[in-house]
Amino acid sequence: MKVTTGRITVIGGGVMGGAIVSGWLAASAVDALAVTVVEPQEQLREQLASSTGVAVAASAEDALPADLVMLAVKPQILPAVVADIADKLAGAVVISIAAGISTAKLESMLPEGSAVVRVMPNTPAMVGEGMALVSAGASASTEQAEMVRELFASIGDAVVIDERYQNAGTAVSGSGPAYFALVIDALARAGVAQGLPRAVAQRLAIQTMRGTAKLLNETGMHPEALIDGVSSPGGTTIAAVNVLEARGVRAAFNDAVRANVARAEELG
Repeated sequence: MKVTTGRITVIGGGVMGGAIVSGWLAASAVDALAVTVVEPQEQLREQLASSTGVAVAASAEDALPADLVMLAVKPQILPAVVADIADKLAGAVVISIAAGISTAKLESMLPEGSAVVRVMPNTPAMVGEGMALVSAGASASTEQAEMVRELFASIGDAVVIDERYQNAGTAVSGSGPAYFALVIDALARAGVAQGLPRAVAQRLAIQTMRGTAKLLNETGMHPEALIDGVSSPGGTTIAAVNVLEARGVRAAFNDAVRANVARAEELG
């Protein structure tokens, strides 16, 4: 489904910026002719132009003005990038995917009244299964925030949240792929310890996680109900679940998310 955006400039054609653009095009959310990607590295520019058909530029000044500008650069260089082009961003909806940069901080770098939308995507966006948190700045309208949400929903799912929840949401979805990869590796290694070949054990763990997530998502079933449904009285599953509970798996995830949020607040 096409999302009405006007002319789009993406500043930063690295892993995440390139994946997001490719995802938008694959989902037919935007037209390649409407997109220009700014990337200083020539090899990356050539790869993007060849694989996506979008226009590319070495300098942001050659790709502005635009109706929507996505800043897909590292947080530490974002201020310098914005300083060079701030005057050309007037009137644009400015999306930032830079972790830890608040809308207020970005607004302070831009012309007064600039519409800023902060987005925290995650790495599964690279395969069209991302989860994005969308927060509108002081001057961004509800309609502009919804337009951005629709763009990111085209490469998975996206939700508009109050910015004060960004750190907590990021601790769940932004960092979540690392947690789940750790669980998959741990489960696969446990299978190997019981004699399974590594490739088979990892395949079992990955597909089981994928299937469980799909089951919960499509049925609306509460996770506890699924656990109860699989755990026959006196059976093997409940024996295993009891061990996980005794080892504090729930508490470990709770502490991990709390530590994630605390670190984000320190960096912010």
